[in-house]
This record gives sequence, C-alpha cells and structure tokens, in this order.
Amino acid sequence: MPVSGDVAADRVAELKRAPGNELQIHGSGALARHLMRRDLIEAYRLVIFPVVLGRGQRLFADGVPPMTMRLTDTRATRRGVVMHSYEAAGRPTFGSVLAEQVSG
Repeated sequence: MPVSGDVAADRVAELKRAPGNELQIHGSGALARHLMRRDLIEAYRLVIFPVVLGRGQRLFADGVPPMTMRLTDTRATRRGVVMHSYEAAGRPTFGSVLAEQVSG
C-alpha cells in the first residue's frame, strides 16, 4: 500500500490505531528516525553482527530525541549474532539510567 505525505503523523499513526498485527520497519533508518522523532515506535529489535565495517549510517543520529528503552528479550546465535528486543520507556531524566544500572 503506497504511503505519501507526512508518513509519521498521518498514515503510520492511523495504521497503529487499526486492529491487526504489528507494523515493522526493515532497512530504512531514515523512516525509523522520522518515526522516533514523533514517538511512534513502541518496540525496537536490534540485531548486532560481530563485524566492524568502520562506517555506515547511524540509527540514533542527530535529531533523534533522547529516550530510554527497557530490555525485554535477548538471544544469541552460535555465530555470535545477538538480537535484543526493547520497549520504548519514555524520556530519560538526569541520572536515571545510571541510577538504575547501579541499583539493578
């Protein structure tokens, strides 16, 4: 289904309100950053490959507001690929992340 206009404010928000399965973004850092700025992403699944290329696009680039995430699942393959699942947990407050790491 083609999407036009302000994707985050219009179509994605409408799709999130509709019944059905989850929406997913695969391979579009620009779209993900656009949705992050509008707080339209509820969960993140980050897959980390044990390879350093030395360059590439940053997912959490300039313009993405600070956020906290709560780890909900983690898995690793025999080849060292690690998959982390996170829930969006709101905006951080000064010292909140460090305090949780020390006490948790």
